[in-house]
Amino acid sequence: MNPQAAILSARIDTELSELKQVVDRTLQAWDKATKQDDDFYLDSVALNLHAFYSGLERIFEKLASTIDRTVPSAANWHQELLTQMQTEIPAVRPAVISSQLKESLEEYRGFRHVVRNVYTYHLKPEKLKILVGNLEGTFRLASEELTLFGDFLKTLDG
Repeated sequence: MNPQAAILSARIDTELSELKQVVDRTLQAWDKATKQDDDFYLDSVALNLHAFYSGLERIFEKLASTIDRTVPSAANWHQELLTQMQTEIPAVRPAVISSQLKESLEEYRGFRHVVRNVYTYHLKPEKLKILVGNLEGTFRLASEELTLFGDFLKTLDG
């Protein structure tokens, strides 16, 4: 197996393990926010939703720089990176993610931008509720698709 591909595959596994903890913490904070009617837990939810997307984006950036050998750099590079990950590159790699996962991740990407640019007390609980409600399914799909891509990496020759 290609050593670089082995490293990338291991990195995917490590990030997915970390992201599982982020998902769990998000759900716990949401549960506390709703049961205790405490807005301060919503800050934790927002921060963890931000971390969820950021963790996935770290994987995508690493794959783009190592496998694709190009990372988008335009002003909208976050969107372009998702599109790149959803695109098969003939003779290089299959699509990393499906169009279904890309669509789901667009919501988290957009929210991450909001968290970075708005005070948390301005965040809308109804938006958080939607993102939290979709989080487990989105993570499950991301985990399945990235694990499959990690399996593809293990087939690459050095």
